[in-house]
Amino acid sequence: MDADRVPWAGPLGGDATFVPLPVYQSWADVVFLHWRIPVAAAQPYMPQGVEPDVYADMTWVGLIGFRVTRTCLGSRLRLPYVGAFTEVNVRLYSRDAAGQRGVVFLSLDADRLAFVLAGRAAGLRYVWSRCRSTTTNGTSRGYAYEVERFHGKGTSSFTAYPDVDHRAVDGLSLWLTARFGIHTRMGQRAVYLPIAHPPWRLYCAAAAAVEDGLVRAAGLTVHGPPDSVLYSAGVRTQFGQPRQLDGRSQNTLGRRLILPSLKPLASGGRKGGRSWSKAGIDHPCAREETCPSRQ
Repeated sequence: MDADRVPWAGPLGGDATFVPLPVYQSWADVVFLHWRIPVAAAQPYMPQGVEPDVYADMTWVGLIGFRVTRTCLGSRLRLPYVGAFTEVNVRLYSRDAAGQRGVVFLSLDADRLAFVLAGRAAGLRYVWSRCRSTTTNGTSRGYAYEVERFHGKGTSSFTAYPDVDHRAVDGLSLWLTARFGIHTRMGQRAVYLPIAHPPWRLYCAAAAAVEDGLVRAAGLTVHGPPDSVLYSAGVRTQFGQPRQLDGRSQNTLGRRLILPSLKPLASGGRKGGRSWSKAGIDHPCAREETCPSRQ
């Protein structure tokens, strides 16, 4: 893939789906840790009709920590308590026959049982765990996440220190985060669950005290420190209606959805900034240095 032009695979536009009562979430203090892995290692986890997405002949596994600060049904009905929690997930990167890029979750640890049960009913691999997020203050501000599964089969802890003077706008960082849907299974069907949000505002970061067992518990092996570490203060997201995949095209399971609050960002650009097009993103990837990574 050309690092200068990463296809925009957002769910918004003419084929977006109608959701009678859409779900909105606000994500905050998002830490992205990533390791390179062979494509063959990711293939067994892909739903039917989906294959691992590839960047520079490799695919990647991500360990992502963030805080869900708000969950709303529709634009006004906020879910108190249940809708705010900490999550740490393990994910792979996917692409279907229609060319849609997404993620495949291997696990999603969260500390709200009601949300875990709802997520599992939707076909996602949620695990009820003790999750904690903290902010450290010192010479630089750090964002730490800890997970301990109640059944004792997986723990994780890591801290990221973002460099707020170093924006991450390189092709790899964009490829890892410009994901606007989930490939998963619902019963016997492979589906794509679209997620809309503005482009991430990413910063390069340094990882410290990474002690992870969640990637290993998912069945994958990684070695050494992460190859990529990123941080974002967060985004506001909207979940769409699942679409069934048939191996060649997608069948929309619903009617039309118009998202006026997110559409200008996802389909046409950002106010006062550069254009983000559907065919590709006119983004300054080639004109700015890549985040430091482990070679």
